Amino acid sequence: MTGMIALSLFLSYLLGSVPTGLWVGLLVKKVDIREHGSKNIGATNTLRVLGKGIGSVALIGDISKGVIAVLCVAKLAEWDYAPLACGFAAILGHTFSIFCKFKGGKGVATSAGVFTGLATIPMAIAFTVFIVTVAVSRMMGLASILGAVTLSITLWTIGEHDVSIKVIGTIVAVLIVIRHRENIKRMLAGEENKL
Repeated sequence: MTGMIALSLFLSYLLGSVPTGLWVGLLVKKVDIREHGSKNIGATNTLRVLGKGIGSVALIGDISKGVIAVLCVAKLAEWDYAPLACGFAAILGHTFSIFCKFKGGKGVATSAGVFTGLATIPMAIAFTVFIVTVAVSRMMGLASILGAVTLSITLWTIGEHDVSIKVIGTIVAVLIVIRHRENIKRMLAGEENKL
């Protein structure tokens, strides 16, 4: 059993590590998105650099990594906490990708996929906050931060979620905020990029 848990965590990390935007950009456009825009491998930079089509593919791919880890890979291990652990492994993989020398995206889309599988209602509320913030501010960074914070708050206040999900959700929210520290600096200086 321990071996299957380890295998499921490793596969989830490996799945999360797949740099969707980077690989699709290289394959379709021969463009390395790490050399353009914010130089981030996530869906937002892919969208800005390569357009809505490839940006959408990157977004769907990054979300799918989280969903697949939680709903599919976790089934390899007969362990109650496998979905949560595999989801967290996928988020860490996206954020610290083995394919990019342990650099990666900011974890927003993959986290959305993970918590769609683990806590649908809090994730739906967080997604609503994200969409409204994008519509009003046109700042993806601000929307990502507020969405992550909203997810953490709703995990603790709405529904009866296991404390482990609440704790991991809060850790993920903090990680997302930290990964957006440069965005925060630009926002405070009035220089943040808008869609």
